[in-house]
Amino acid sequence: MKSRIEIPKVEPEAYKALATLSAYIEHSDLTKTHKELIKIRASQINGCAYCIDMHTKDARKAGETEQRIYALNAWRDTPFFTEEERVILALTEEVTLIQNHVSDKTYEAAAAILDEKYLAQVIMAIITINAWNRIGITTKMQPAL
Repeated sequence: MKSRIEIPKVEPEAYKALATLSAYIEHSDLTKTHKELIKIRASQINGCAYCIDMHTKDARKAGETEQRIYALNAWRDTPFFTEEERVILALTEEVTLIQNHVSDKTYEAAAAILDEKYLAQVIMAIITINAWNRIGITTKMQPAL
């Protein structure tokens, strides 16, 4: 499969702006686990092979278990995720599938568990990976063999 336009070469300032947002997320208070769960789950929903490959590798390097990674798309049906992770995953799914809106129930559950600053950072992390997924999918980025 041939990739398409290389945005960093054609529009480097736009790419740099998104990279700056990503750098903010990486230096935020979000735990590495939360960041990677958000990235993997949004990428699974969006079907971004490049990002799924990258972020599952990053998660494993950060100590995430194979079992949790494999079960992530069925997180509701497993005992593997904490209550905090569950609200983050629910919010990730609803923001990623935004045409269905973010329900009051999901938002209120997240707001009850996460402080306001952490919640804002979670939302920004979800938005950021969704932007990267859309670049990866649109330009047909492929993971390395």
